[in-house]
Amino acid sequence: MKTFEVSFRYQDRTGGSEASTVKLDASTLPGAIAKATREFVKKLDRKQRFDMNKNGLEIKAVGAGSAGATQDGGSAVPAS
Repeated sequence: MKTFEVSFRYQDRTGGSEASTVKLDASTLPGAIAKATREFVKKLDRKQRFDMNKNGLEIKAVGAGSAGATQDGGSAVPAS
């Protein structure tokens, strides 16, 4: 399993931007986005869901590493 960090952002009716970040384990990036989106939408109330649907939802996902492997800051070889 890999660890992913998924960030969500949408415009609220008050004109402010609402943001949230979820860190979770999943085997693939699309699976992580789907799982995090379900968790995020469950936490919203009716008005927040309406605002999210009306103004759009911005999703950013980043791989944060694998759960079983240790991360070291060493030898990364750039692709040519």
